[in-house]
Amino acid sequence: MRTVVLSVNVCLLMVLAGCAKEQTAGKAPAAKPEKMQYVETDTGRWLVHDMNRPTPPVVTPGEENPEGGFIGAPSDAVVLFDGKDLSQWTDTKGNPSKWVVRDGFMECVKDSGYIQTRQKFGSCQLHVEFATPSKVAGTSQGRGNSGVFLMAYEVQVLDSYDNRTYSDGQCAALYGRNVPLVNVCRKPGEWQSYDIVFHRPVFKGNKVVRQARFIVFQNGVVVQDCVWLKGGTGWMGPHAISDYQPHPDKMPIQLQDHGNPVRYRNIWVRELAD
Repeated sequence: MRTVVLSVNVCLLMVLAGCAKEQTAGKAPAAKPEKMQYVETDTGRWLVHDMNRPTPPVVTPGEENPEGGFIGAPSDAVVLFDGKDLSQWTDTKGNPSKWVVRDGFMECVKDSGYIQTRQKFGSCQLHVEFATPSKVAGTSQGRGNSGVFLMAYEVQVLDSYDNRTYSDGQCAALYGRNVPLVNVCRKPGEWQSYDIVFHRPVFKGNKVVRQARFIVFQNGVVVQDCVWLKGGTGWMGPHAISDYQPHPDKMPIQLQDHGNPVRYRNIWVRELAD
């Protein structure tokens, strides 16, 4: 009797297994997730983690200068001012500048006018260190006023430490356009830094087809975060600002004379692709 029962149970199991096999036989196996194996890049189509993919050039970062307390230029940078002379600079007419050099910095003096680089630049990374006067004089826009111009577009320099002015004209503003995210100014007379990533605008005829773009760090803190500039930054009156005007693809970098003895040092630039 036991043999008969076991035989019946085995038969039932075989029947059930056969039915299950018939039910699954008609179904396609689940598709495996497709793996991303190639990426499209500016240098072509590459296998992920491909050892043959071109490597970026090696750049030696700037080292700390124990005498000046600042970081030097990286190995691929164009040094515009190393504290020694103004050989890389002129006035706006190409003549020797009236700015003075002493103690490792250059300083704007009365009626010296704008100073600009001999070399012209388009899209770039720019490092600038500046100090507003330690002796506080004036208020609002009359206190430690200068500016860094990439092409025709100004990153404002101003003593904005406990000095109220209109927000789109304070230190680190894209003048008349974009207010900085934070006020991270140091006290008057203390050295500060800008690290600016700038991509130039593109014009087609008289029309701008790609706006200028700015990323700005002041004293290591981001103050302009990938800002697309909507127009020019030229002062056109108390409540007016310039619009885009077509200009060359490369222009000198300028520092502004606004009648205040602002100092600059350790200026270097790295050219970037558009």
